[in-house]
Amino acid sequence: VAKVELSSKVQTDVNLPFITADQSGPKHMNIQMTRSKLEQIVDSFLQRTRAPCLACNKDAGVEPKDITEVLLVGGMTRMPKVTEIVQEVYQKEPSKSVNPDEAVAMGAAIQAGVLKGDVK
Repeated sequence: VAKVELSSKVQTDVNLPFITADQSGPKHMNIQMTRSKLEQIVDSFLQRTRAPCLACNKDAGVEPKDITEVLLVGGMTRMPKVTEIVQEVYQKEPSKSVNPDEAVAMGAAIQAGVLKGDVK
């Protein structure tokens, strides 16, 4: 929930009651998480997305300037930092015309059809 909220807010509260217990009783976690802290935590993962993007372009024989539209797929792509990295790699704003979650579901359905032999 915090990751989702931090896609549109700069900070949120994380409350996890009864996360553990010791001799003194139950323990709860109540912290304030900021977008910048989340970005710091996941930065190494986000930075690793650059190389596959560039490799894909190379394999396809295209340059970033040749790409007319960039579609982001998956919930994590709602993070502003992901949009920033895509803009750096492709020198353009990613399209917001596709729901990232629906695109994942559609891709999974197509792949299931391919595996089953219903889609070629």
